[in-house]
Amino acid sequence: TAVHDVIRRHEVTYAEYDALKSWLIQVGEDGEWPLFLDVWVEHVVEEVANASRKGSKGTIEGPYYVPNAPELPADATLPMRDDEPGTPLTFKGQVRDLDGNGIPGAKIEMWHADGLGFYSQYAPGLPEWNLRGTVIADENGNFAIHTKQPAPYQIPTDGSCGKLIAAAGWHAWRPAHLHLKVSAPGKELITTQLYFPGDPHNDDDIASAVKPELLLDIQPAADGEGNETVYDFVLDPA
Repeated sequence: TAVHDVIRRHEVTYAEYDALKSWLIQVGEDGEWPLFLDVWVEHVVEEVANASRKGSKGTIEGPYYVPNAPELPADATLPMRDDEPGTPLTFKGQVRDLDGNGIPGAKIEMWHADGLGFYSQYAPGLPEWNLRGTVIADENGNFAIHTKQPAPYQIPTDGSCGKLIAAAGWHAWRPAHLHLKVSAPGKELITTQLYFPGDPHNDDDIASAVKPELLLDIQPAADGEGNETVYDFVLDPA
């Protein structure tokens, strides 16, 4: 009904309709339906799905999640190359329930782009599980993850989604961010992304996924090596 209303309101012509049909077909041929939906549609689905959540804020999953990343202990370093680019980052926190109790053995899945903006398993030349891991929190729900800060990046612009961006006069940038899925038995899984203050695209993210509650507090690391940040997760009951 919404599509019909747009056609009537804008008096869409057959030439415009044929252009749309051709473009939609090309999205499929380019293999970009996941990209299109995750960038321009998913943030509204997430908003509706999590409207009643009392714990931590979620946001979109995006198209680059891969399940079954290597399992790691509560204090862990994500798999990375010996010469991994980027600033060292230690990401600490606790997973708690709504009553403030730490959740032992909570699972923190983390993945993110590298210091050049590329994701393993989606860009050539990167090790399979580069900057991807499943961290198991300790008996108090605490965790510490050592990694490298990701870079901002542009979503692919060489296919149909790029044509849409060009036609609309938009940019293709996503701000730097960490992806996480946090879960525990009897608790509702939270999927989220966490962002770095000062990124120029926090305010105009092409995927509309940034929320004020998801901005990290980045501080120089106590040992002088890079940065550190603390962010806790609160899980709703399932």
